[in-house]
Amino acid sequence: MPGHLRQRANLICVRMIFGTFLVGWRPATAADDTQLHQQARELIRRGAAFLLSVQEPDGGWAADTGPGITCLALKALIQEPTVGPDHPAVKRGVEFVRRFAREDGGIYSAEGLLKNYESSVALSMFAALEQAIAHTASAPSQPSAYAEDIARLQRFLKDNQWDEGEGKTPQDPWYGGAGYGRGRRPDLSNTQMMLEALHDSGLPQDDPVYRKALVFIQRCHMLGEHNDQPFARGSSQGGFIYSPAGGGESKAETVDVNGKPELRCYGSMTYAGFKSMLYAGLSRDDPRVQAALRWIKRYWTLDSNPNMPEKRSQEGLFYYYHVFARALSAFGENVITDAAGREHNWRRELVEKLIARQRPDGSWINDADRWMEGIPALTTTYSMLALQAAFPAQSAPTP
Repeated sequence: MPGHLRQRANLICVRMIFGTFLVGWRPATAADDTQLHQQARELIRRGAAFLLSVQEPDGGWAADTGPGITCLALKALIQEPTVGPDHPAVKRGVEFVRRFAREDGGIYSAEGLLKNYESSVALSMFAALEQAIAHTASAPSQPSAYAEDIARLQRFLKDNQWDEGEGKTPQDPWYGGAGYGRGRRPDLSNTQMMLEALHDSGLPQDDPVYRKALVFIQRCHMLGEHNDQPFARGSSQGGFIYSPAGGGESKAETVDVNGKPELRCYGSMTYAGFKSMLYAGLSRDDPRVQAALRWIKRYWTLDSNPNMPEKRSQEGLFYYYHVFARALSAFGENVITDAAGREHNWRRELVEKLIARQRPDGSWINDADRWMEGIPALTTTYSMLALQAAFPAQSAPTP
C-alpha cells in the first residue's frame, strides 16, 4: 500500500478505536478533563503494550544501540500503572542496563561516545524506579535498592560537566555544558538531558551544576542582550540553537534577519532551553524566560518541529513532543495564547496529535528517520513520556 494511503488507513483505525470518526470528530473540550485524561491514559497503555511486545531477549530495546533507548523505555513503563516497577519486563530491562555500569559511576556503552546521554537517561530511569516504589503502600522505610545507583550517576554527571575541573573558565564557550563524550564539544541537547536527569533525581536547585549550566544555556540563546557570543550580537529572536561552540551551531541552519544572516532557532532546542532555564531556577518573569516564551508563542505548532526548514520540518518531531510537554509542565500554564491571540490547551492538542499518529499496534514512528526516530521503540517512548509529563498517572481527575 502506498505510504499516504497507509497513513490514512492507520488514522481511521486509531480514531475508531477511541470511538471517534473522521466526520464530526472533535477533541475533548476544556470542560471535559476526565475524558481527555482517559484518552491520554489509553494512548499510553497501548504504547506500553507495544513496548512489552518488542522487548529483546537480553532485556533491552534497540539493544545494539546501547543502553539509552532501553532506559527511556523503562522509564515510560515504570510510570505506567498497568506495568510498574515490579513487572518482569522492567526487572529484565534494569538488569540489562546495569551491565553497562562503569567504574567511574557512569552507565554507558564501551566506546564512551554517548556517556552523558546514556548516563542521564539512566539516572532519570532509576529516579522513576525509586519514586514508583515510594508511592506503593508496602514501600520499605530504609533507602531503596536504587539509592546508590542514583548517587553514583549524579556524581558522574556533575564531574562530566565542562567546568574548572577540565580547565574551563566561565569565559570559555564550553563552560557549563555537556556533550556526547569527554573529548566532544558540548551542546544544548546533552546539557538539557543532564539537567533533566538531575532534576528528576531530586538534586537541590542550589547545587552549583545548575548555575554553571545556565552560563552555557544562555550562550545558546539567540538574545543578544544576554548572550556574550559574537554570533548572537544584536539578535532578538528569543529562541535557542544547538551549541555556542565553534562560533555557534544550529541544526536549522541560518535565517535572514533584517538583511543579516543569523543562526536559526528551532522548536526542540527552544523548548529544551526554556525548560532548562526553569530547572536552573530562573523565575517565570525573568526576561530570558519571557523572551523564549514569546518565541514559543510566535512559532506555535505541533504539526512539525517549529521553524525548522520546510524540507526538514519533520526531523526530530517526537523528541520535540517530549521536550514540549516537559517544558510546558514545568512552566505550569494550562493554556498558551499564541502571537495571533489564539488560545491553545496544549495538553488537548498533544493528545489530538498523538491520537492521529499512533499506529494500530500502539506504536509511533517518524518517517523522517533522523536522530534514530525511525526506531519505533524510541518514538513510542518519546510519545509516552510526553503524555506522562502532561498527564501524570497520580493526577487523574475524579469522574
